Amino acid sequence: MTPAIDIDHVTKVYRRHGHSRQFATLKSALLTGSLVSHLRPDESFRALHDVSVQVRTGTSFGVIGRNGSGKSTLLKLVAGITKPTSGVVRVEGRVSALIELGAGFHPEISGRENVFINGIMLGLTRREITRRFDEIVEFAELEEFIDAPVKTYSSGMYMRLGFAVAVHVNPDILLVDEVLAVGDEGFSLKCLDKFAEFKRRGKTILLVTHGLAMVEKFCDEALWLESGERRSAGDPKRVVQMYLADVEHAEDAQLAVADARAQSGAQDPAAPGETDGAGAVRRAARRRTARARAAPGGRGERRRAARGATARRG
Repeated sequence: MTPAIDIDHVTKVYRRHGHSRQFATLKSALLTGSLVSHLRPDESFRALHDVSVQVRTGTSFGVIGRNGSGKSTLLKLVAGITKPTSGVVRVEGRVSALIELGAGFHPEISGRENVFINGIMLGLTRREITRRFDEIVEFAELEEFIDAPVKTYSSGMYMRLGFAVAVHVNPDILLVDEVLAVGDEGFSLKCLDKFAEFKRRGKTILLVTHGLAMVEKFCDEALWLESGERRSAGDPKRVVQMYLADVEHAEDAQLAVADARAQSGAQDPAAPGETDGAGAVRRAARRRTARARAAPGGRGERRRAARGATARRG
């Protein structure tokens, strides 16, 4: 069976903005050559590197990893929002994406108008949207506010409307980023029920989340990304356990470094501004001076003896 999503040796590189090398015009960029491949390492950022994974049709697939590991970039590649620098992304079927909060909404127009605009962008006709409009508004729980400009909506209202549109356009593949985190408990349960319904209907779900319990309970397979690279994929419980073990190991290492610094500072507290190499030299000199003063016959002992003699004469 052809997979719903096939990510084949995909790499995505972005140019770092704010660097001294800037293109004045598109023409100058094109005449210069490739916009990315000719950049030096310090001029680019590799969001994904040689990632390969397949998502079977009708499965729920979770993507986990630390912030900045490339999870959202992967979803944007599958959604067609951006293109890979190298490699191939193949998608079979209609895709509905809920990737960024409020994405695709025009803040100055009403929720009603935004529903129609988003539905048309996702491939529905105006007649199909009209037929499903009441279901969308009821699912989003926005009956009283559907004619208000969306710029007056809260983040939760944005999310509810976006999710309602995404799941009611009858997609073959649903892409969901961490936007569900802004919803309340009741609406989150409603979303999970909708996910379960999608699974029963043989739909494919690609879910990016930091909710590891949801991945273990809901997903059929999982992918762990780390610094843009694939670390592990397969059984959700196994992948989550490996990820948690790695996070715990990293935290233990950070705590060990912090403890070492604290102990070093307690033994020899540094003055402000003395944490560099010159500061280390100055601290060593202070230690030598302190030892010399404390040594028998040292300058410190001679000063104490002189002060004692002066006191006796007085």
